[in-house]
Amino acid sequence: MHLMSPIRPENSMQRLLAALEPIADKIQVIPRKRMTWNYKGRPQLYFFLEGELSILRASDGLLIVTVYEAHLFGIAEMIQPTKGHILRTESESTMLRIDAKLAAEIICQQGLWEDVAAVLSYHTAYLFYRDALVVQQRTYSVIRNHLLEMITLPEQTRMRTSILDYIQDRTLLSRSSVLNVISALKKEGYIAFKRGGYLLEIKALPENF
Repeated sequence: MHLMSPIRPENSMQRLLAALEPIADKIQVIPRKRMTWNYKGRPQLYFFLEGELSILRASDGLLIVTVYEAHLFGIAEMIQPTKGHILRTESESTMLRIDAKLAAEIICQQGLWEDVAAVLSYHTAYLFYRDALVVQQRTYSVIRNHLLEMITLPEQTRMRTSILDYIQDRTLLSRSSVLNVISALKKEGYIAFKRGGYLLEIKALPENF
């Protein structure tokens, strides 16, 4: 069964953006730039506006998620700093950098903690969703879930990231395990990809293979 990702709290995102944008610094970030939660020694929030941004596990660089829509990051770090994750831009990106202390004051003044809770709940739900994709599943199931996720990406994004890189960045599967499965799926006509391993098409993938 194809796992469904949680639904973004769009209205909460927009209310938080409207409240925090006036106190934010707008920055342009080059591709592959890694960003931490502090700036000049002070905790920060980051509101991603445009481009392509990934969240990586700090301990080993495992890619947790890549986002393409407006999104707020750093709330959990503001409340309970663990330094467990970092940000990395995948393409030139536009972001707002917001002092966390000032952000907390604005959130209190405007009564936006319910929206903050909605964003945090979404992040928690996404972590459960991601665990369901990869934890205690057969190799084929992990690859199948990521292929189904990958085909939903914009074509220009898929043409920048091969199937192998996409899956290996997000899992601990070996190169040979991934290549064996995707080669077999192509041979049977379930998927099509161009030279370099860039996903073009998926037909109905079997539950078991």
